[in-house]
Amino acid sequence: MGTIIARKRGDGTTGYTAQIRIKRGGVIIHTEAVTFDRKQAAAAWLDRRERELAKPGALDRREDPKLGEVIDRYSTETTKAIGRTKAQVLRTIKGYDIAEKRCSQLTSADYAAFAQALPVSPQTRQNYLSHLRAVCMVARPAWGYPLDETQIKDAMTALKRLGATGKSRARNRRPSLEELDRLMEHFAVSLRRRPDSVPMQKVIAFAIFSTRRQEEITTLLRSDYEKSRILVRDMKHPGEKDGNDQWCEVPPEAAAIIESMPKQDRRIFPYTADAISAAFTRACAILGIEDLHFHDLRHDGVSRLFEMGRTIPQVASVSGHRNWTSMKRYTHLRQTGDKYEGWKWKTP
Repeated sequence: MGTIIARKRGDGTTGYTAQIRIKRGGVIIHTEAVTFDRKQAAAAWLDRRERELAKPGALDRREDPKLGEVIDRYSTETTKAIGRTKAQVLRTIKGYDIAEKRCSQLTSADYAAFAQALPVSPQTRQNYLSHLRAVCMVARPAWGYPLDETQIKDAMTALKRLGATGKSRARNRRPSLEELDRLMEHFAVSLRRRPDSVPMQKVIAFAIFSTRRQEEITTLLRSDYEKSRILVRDMKHPGEKDGNDQWCEVPPEAAAIIESMPKQDRRIFPYTADAISAAFTRACAILGIEDLHFHDLRHDGVSRLFEMGRTIPQVASVSGHRNWTSMKRYTHLRQTGDKYEGWKWKTP
C-alpha cells in the first residue's frame, strides 16, 4: 500500500508526497513518489498508480525514472562541458515539484505550470525551459526513457503566445568615465588595505581594452600570449560550449596590462570569475552605480573600437565575433575618437 506524507516547504506551504514501495521476497523492487499541493490530488494519484501497477507485467516495463533523476544522469554523462548558468538552472529545477514526476507522467501543462511558477522574467523562463528541453531531447533516444519532447515543445509554444516567455533584450548600457573613475578609486583603496585582493583596476581596464568576457579573462594562459595576439580557449559560441579556441588580437593597452601582471602563475589573471563578479557587483552597490554589469565593459570596449574608426573585420579580430550581423548593436556610436584618450587609468 502507498502512503501520503505531509511536509512543510521552505515557503511555508504544505506539500503532500504520495509514495509507493513494492517488495518481493523482502526486497524493494519498485519505488516512486510524487508531491502535490493538495492531499486529494495525492490520494487520487496513489489510487491510480496502485491499480496500474497491479496489472500483469506492469513492473516488467521499461524504466520510468523521475525527471530529477534524468537531470542527474544528463549532468553526469554528457561529454560536453555544462556551463555555469545551465548547471545552476538544472539544480534549481530539481528543487521544484516537477522534478518528482516520472517521465511518463509529464505533460505540457506540467511544464507550463512549472515555468509560470518561476519568480523570474519572461526571458529567464525561456532559458529555463530551453535548458530543460535539452535534457528531454536526450532521454528517449539515448536511454529509452518515456520522456516526450513534444510536451515541453508544446508548452514553450503556448507560453510564448501568452507572453509568459520571451527573448532576452539586447543591453546597450555603457559605463561613463565618471562611473569608471569612481570604481577605480574604490578599488585603489581596497588594494591598499588588502594587497592580496584581486587587482580590479587592471581587470576592469583589461576587460575594456581587450573586449574579453569575464570567464575568458580568468582562463587566459601566458603560454598562449604572443604580444599582439592571444589564444582564447573555449570561447563562448551559440552552438559550441568547448573546443572553440580562437586567436584574438591584443590591442596595445591590453598588452601593457598583461605585461604588468606578476608572472608566478600559468594564468595571466589567476582569479575566479565569481570573485571578480562579486567584487564588481559589491562596488557598484556601495557607490550607487545602478544597472551596470561587468559584461557591459566588453560592450563599451567593442563600441570604442568602432568609434575609433575600425572596420567590422578589424573589430571582430579583437572581440572574436564570427557573425558580423551580431555586431550591429555596437554600431550606435556616441562619439568619434578614443573615449579613453588621456584617461588616467589607461596605463597600468
